Amino acid sequence: MDLIPVTLLTGFLGSGKTTLLNRLVRHPDLHRTLIIINEFGEIGLDHLLVTNSEEDLIVEMSSGCMCCTIRKDLANTLRDITWRFARDGICQFDRVLIETTGLADPAPILHTLITDTFIAGHYKLDGIITTVDAASGNATLDAHPESVKQIAVADRLLLTKTDVATTDAVAGLQQRLLEINPAAPQISVSNGDLNPASILNLGLFDTTTKSANVQRWLQQEAYTLVSASRAPYRLNYLSRGKHNDINRHNDRIQAFCYVIDEPVTGDVFEQWIGTLTMLRGEKMLRVKGLINVKGEPGPVVIHGVQHIFHPPVFLETWPSPDHRSRIVFITQDLKPIVISETFKQFGTLMPAAESLP
Repeated sequence: MDLIPVTLLTGFLGSGKTTLLNRLVRHPDLHRTLIIINEFGEIGLDHLLVTNSEEDLIVEMSSGCMCCTIRKDLANTLRDITWRFARDGICQFDRVLIETTGLADPAPILHTLITDTFIAGHYKLDGIITTVDAASGNATLDAHPESVKQIAVADRLLLTKTDVATTDAVAGLQQRLLEINPAAPQISVSNGDLNPASILNLGLFDTTTKSANVQRWLQQEAYTLVSASRAPYRLNYLSRGKHNDINRHNDRIQAFCYVIDEPVTGDVFEQWIGTLTMLRGEKMLRVKGLINVKGEPGPVVIHGVQHIFHPPVFLETWPSPDHRSRIVFITQDLKPIVISETFKQFGTLMPAAESLP
C-alpha cells in the first residue's frame, strides 16, 4: 500500500497561511487533497474562509491547539478519515494538508505522525512549509520562540507580504532566516499565489526508484561542516574565517552537518545517538543523516525530531562517491562541541581532536 503524503503548513499568527491555503485548494494539483484546519478556540472561523469545490474534503478541528491539547484528536482524525472519506471502499483523497494554528510548535505534531503505529503505516511526512510575514517577521522572531522553531524545522519558507515590506526589511529577514535554517529555500508569495509544485513531493525519497534524491533531502552543502576528527570550532574558524559562523542564530538556534570519516559499527552508533537523544533530545529540533555502518552495502538513513526517530531506512547503494557519515543537526541551545564530546565518549570511533593554538 502506498503511504499517503502529509504536508504540514505552519507559520505564526497573521503570516498568511489561510490566504495561501485558499489559493492552493483551488489548484488542480490539490484536487484530491484532504485539508485539516486546526483552530484555537471553541468557535472556528478559518475553515469558513477556505473555499473548495470539494467541500467535504475539509476537516476543521477547533477544540484546542494541535501541538498540545488535541494531539490525540489529530491521531483519531487521521485514523477516521481513511474510512470516513471513502466510497465503495476507495479512498477519495491522495494527499493530506494540515494547517496548524499560528501558535503551534511543529515538533509534537511530527511526533504524532512518527510514533502512532496506525498512522505511520498509512501516512508519510512529505514536507513542512512555514509562512513568514516579511513585514513583521523580525519582530515576531524577537518576541515569540515558537516562530523560530517553525522556521528551524521547515523544508520550505514562504515569505508573504513582501509587497508591503521595505527592501531592506526583506533582505534583513532573508539573512536571518538563512542563519536559522540554511537549507530551506525561501520563496516569495504574493497574495497567496504559489505554484504547488514548489511545496509538494518534498519527502525523503522512494527507496525503490529514487534513492539518489536523498542527496537533495540532506542538502549537506548548505551547512557548516563539523568533522569528528577535528575540534568543531577550529573547523568553523578555518572554513568561515571567523568564529561567528552563518549557521548560528543568537547562539540559540544552530544548524550544522556533523561528518564522521570512518565507517561506524551499528551498535556503537545506536548507543551514541540514543545517549545523545536521552540527554539532549528536547534540544535537537530536527536530525537527518546518512550513516556508513560497517557491513552494510549502502547508507543507513536516519530522520528524527527531538527525541523521536523514524525507523532507519537501509539503502542498497550510495547516492554518490562520498561514503562518509553525514548528520545534519538543527538544534536549540546545543552547540556542536556537545555533539562532538558525546561522540568522543565512544572512543574507538573518534580520533583525538586537534588542540587549538
